Amino acid sequence: MADAIAEQIAALKDEDWAIREEAATMLGTFRDPRAVVPLVSMLRDRDRAVRDAAIGALLAIGEPAVLPLGACLSDPVLTVQELASSVLATIADARVLTQLMVALTSPDWIVRMHAAKALGRIRDPEAVGVLVPRLQDSVKAVREEASSALAAIGEAALSSLLSALTHAEWLVRLHAVEALGKTGSPEAVAPLLSVLFNDQDRAVREDAIRALGQIGDARAVEFLITVTKEPGLRPLAVEALGRIGDRRAVPVLINVLEGVDRAGLSRPIDSWDDHWNEEIITLGVAAKGLGVIRDETAIPALIRALRHTMTRTDAADALARFGDQAIAPLLALLAQESDDNIRYHVKETLAKVGWRAGRI
Repeated sequence: MADAIAEQIAALKDEDWAIREEAATMLGTFRDPRAVVPLVSMLRDRDRAVRDAAIGALLAIGEPAVLPLGACLSDPVLTVQELASSVLATIADARVLTQLMVALTSPDWIVRMHAAKALGRIRDPEAVGVLVPRLQDSVKAVREEASSALAAIGEAALSSLLSALTHAEWLVRLHAVEALGKTGSPEAVAPLLSVLFNDQDRAVREDAIRALGQIGDARAVEFLITVTKEPGLRPLAVEALGRIGDRRAVPVLINVLEGVDRAGLSRPIDSWDDHWNEEIITLGVAAKGLGVIRDETAIPALIRALRHTMTRTDAADALARFGDQAIAPLLALLAQESDDNIRYHVKETLAKVGWRAGRI
């Protein structure tokens, strides 16, 4: 094996790019730490296929490559920084924490993006101070990775994220809200509710609803029920109620599914056909939410929803989640229904809950 490794390392210097590519690929299969430095040098290769093969090999070797790649983050060639940071985004550890924190200020957005992802992998609280400013990075991908990294760091990042909810720049508030949702922290519920009812930016308020749904804390239920009456935010609020799964939401979701108090709440979505609007989306998420909560009182409403084209598929999927509880009402519908479309969905749903087709 030692001779084979030395042979492939030597082949990395061949004039033929195909041989260099094959050598890099082979070194990845060997996963020998001795190949790390030669493979890192191939990040400067003039051929993209060779560089890609070197990246794949370094990823396969893993931990022994971390320090040499960390040194590449200060390389004068930005392409080398980009490639090294892309590998570190997957294999980084605390030994390169400092280099990654510096890389987060790189003029190259690709380096910043990968550095943020790598810091999220390491989850060191020391990185919070450099990640928070990246919530207002000029590039969306960097902002999103910084948000995810802060969420991964968790408790240590919480106070900084909560402070960011009152930042003057709406993008900072937006990504702070996203990060708080990903943390799942109950401490974020009250601040997020404040954002929901007080923030001036609609996108921030929308993300606050999503975040509350992600956290899944029942304290948000009554407030989200109120928001179901607000056009534009209605579909998101209904979806969040379903995700939280509190039975207090069941009557509200049933009313949504059956069109109670629907008048005046719909507004067309830009670029969609006039027949499609946010209320149709709301019907679907209401059915899905009832399927998640699985309160037996919702079955009759879901059965009725099978009769309507716009809700049929979501209602069928929701009923399937009830298992045996849905069999009797589904069989009753099948016995009296003549519409082939509805019968098809009923049979499909019965099959999903384990009812044998031969008994239908």
